[in-house]
Amino acid sequence: MDLSPAKALPTTLSRKVTAEMYRLTSRDRHLLDLLSAHECLTTEQITAIAFTTDRRARRRLLALYQRDVLDRFRFPIGAGSLSCRWTLGPVGAAIIAAAAGRPMPRPGTVRTATARLAASPRLPHLLEVNQLFCALAAHARHHPGAALLRWWSERRATHATGGLAHPDGAGLWTYDGHHLPFWLELDRGTEQLSRLTSKLAGYQRLTGTELAWPLLFWLPTRSREANLHKLLHRTSPVGYVIATATSDTPGAHPAGPVWRLAGQADGTRLSLHQIPLTIEDEEDWWRG
Repeated sequence: MDLSPAKALPTTLSRKVTAEMYRLTSRDRHLLDLLSAHECLTTEQITAIAFTTDRRARRRLLALYQRDVLDRFRFPIGAGSLSCRWTLGPVGAAIIAAAAGRPMPRPGTVRTATARLAASPRLPHLLEVNQLFCALAAHARHHPGAALLRWWSERRATHATGGLAHPDGAGLWTYDGHHLPFWLELDRGTEQLSRLTSKLAGYQRLTGTELAWPLLFWLPTRSREANLHKLLHRTSPVGYVIATATSDTPGAHPAGPVWRLAGQADGTRLSLHQIPLTIEDEEDWWRG
């Protein structure tokens, strides 16, 4: 029997996967699915969507890390303070691959992918997108009648549009029987506002299809939001629902009354579930 490292590695990994299938809880499997789809989550995000206390979350995450189900890297968040970012570990990635009927990736390949993500300039944007969806999922845990029924990554959302638009994510939010499918564009204030409005052409191509969902812009400041609305007044596709919100308002939460509809003269803020799917009276709505 050939026991060279190249031949022994898949067998060892397969045994670990088989053993873990009997040890993982349904919550563990859900976490693996989330990390497979969304690449990276912080300890705080995982705690909010899946655990009751920070202590329980950290204890379970450490156990999964020690068994190579998860991997992690640390990130400074203040003087002398570090936060963990979590990704799939070699065993976790192999479990996902096995469940999908794909070849299991080599451990070195998985760890290299984690190292590249840790150094990637797109990581802050990815985590902010994930934070918005985690906030909605956490809110739903504590509010009966609310649920995040869909959370699509950038890749899956773009694929759903056939490449016509390139959202940062997509969701389906429900509250007390109201359902709101939406596309998300998360802005970190690092590009010209004209770059944001140039993306509208892709969404306009979805008009008249079942994917003509409201487009949500999540912005860093109220001043940037105000300037964006000035541009939207001149460039928004008529009849397409666009709403904006900012993260600089104390207590701002994406489920709450923080969303301002483009074209609405009085600047009223709506909760997420109150955003309309269509504009019923275009002539009145787009006045001003």
